[in-house]
Amino acid sequence: MKTVDNLTRRAFLTAMSMLAAGAAIPQSLTPSMDRKLRLVLVGTGSRGISFWGKRLIEQYPDLLEFVGLCDINPGRLKFAKQYMGVDCPVFTDFDQMLSKVRADLVVVTTKDSVHHTYIIKALEAGCDVLTEKPLTTDAKKAQAIRNAERKSNKNIIVGFNYRWSPYMTKIKELLQRNIVGEITSVDFNWYLNVHHGASYFRRWHGMKDGGGSLWVHKATHHFDLLNWWLDADPLEVFAYGALEHYGSNGPFRGATCRTCDHKKSCRYYWDITGNQHYMDLYVANEKYDGYYRDGCVFRNEIDIYDKMSAQIKYANNVIANYSLTTYSPFEGWRIAFNGHLGRLEAWLDIPWLKEDKLDQGALHALEMTQAEANKVSVEPLIVFKSFEEYETVYVTSEREGHGGGDRRLHDKIFKDPAAADPYGHSAGLRDGIMSMLVGVAARESIETQRPVRIGDLTDIKPHPKRKSI
Repeated sequence: MKTVDNLTRRAFLTAMSMLAAGAAIPQSLTPSMDRKLRLVLVGTGSRGISFWGKRLIEQYPDLLEFVGLCDINPGRLKFAKQYMGVDCPVFTDFDQMLSKVRADLVVVTTKDSVHHTYIIKALEAGCDVLTEKPLTTDAKKAQAIRNAERKSNKNIIVGFNYRWSPYMTKIKELLQRNIVGEITSVDFNWYLNVHHGASYFRRWHGMKDGGGSLWVHKATHHFDLLNWWLDADPLEVFAYGALEHYGSNGPFRGATCRTCDHKKSCRYYWDITGNQHYMDLYVANEKYDGYYRDGCVFRNEIDIYDKMSAQIKYANNVIANYSLTTYSPFEGWRIAFNGHLGRLEAWLDIPWLKEDKLDQGALHALEMTQAEANKVSVEPLIVFKSFEEYETVYVTSEREGHGGGDRRLHDKIFKDPAAADPYGHSAGLRDGIMSMLVGVAARESIETQRPVRIGDLTDIKPHPKRKSI
């Protein structure tokens, strides 16, 4: 005889399964749980303990609880427990945590290169998984995750938050309405300013064996948006890239900004001592694992690309041209969709288009702290119809985390998984794999100087109409 607890858990797992597949959940399957959802978190860096930690506790205290925290660094674990305000056990051994506590959902926010280890172990332990993007860093690990999910009958959700912002959603809506006809090509340019861009080169992200390069860690966001907007799978990638600005290209170098002899002359000098949160989370705990949060952007061991350009052919014959700049004087992006009936143009944070005088360093700091939560703005996008006048469409946007996407993603997962999702925002395993494979293919294309076919990387075959596994 099944208990009420087992029944509600089964209902929750059904909802998770359909959410991970990107499907609408019938109201009859929405869990009416008589207990809170039990979460464990592995990886207690800043993103984990804030966005997937403290924020969840503050926003959904009646719906969920953390029953375990795990990290290889005991100092960060101690700080995480205090910062999040939880009273759960902490572990430096992930296997021990899974054996000691009963969890419904494992949240993975570790270094990208080890996502697969924790995802697979969680699935094998009978838990559902919510992982930060990117899903993982290479094709072999992606295939291992796919194989593990098949065997486990559990589910994976990938935390793609950009999809959920009102501005990105408006683009999806217009494309879904076929407003400029069948799309034939896309031009997509993303600019990281010298504050945000440089931050990746200070951290473990600056080495390929940590984040798979920015083709994977950062551009996965952008490739997921492309796949979602175009509603198709990528088929083939040809790319160029180089490291020409950061790393050994610098005029001088040190170990960390704190200890560097070139503080007064280096324009990339960053004083971590002015950020008490980072001092308490990272600097105070360097002795445990030797990780320095304020590493020099000119370290010789940096081996990722800082300029990147790719041509992506989709299974529905759309061709996308993409570029990522990591040392732009401003932070922003722009995109254009060319169709048989016209052209759709969109952009955000291009300073001269709005006559903005924002300090770029302050802009990055605000985004990281979400200090402008609930601040809204009206942003334009342009619809050009062939042989007609263009139309400006105004969209209410937000400065809050990722254009308001963070809050909406959390609400869908934890508050109302049964809410209608007409634009297919929810991202599951296939979305995570297909987005990161574009970056993996781009990386391989640069190394081999040839086009790389997505279908050769895993057993997933690209489809002209995006679908769930």
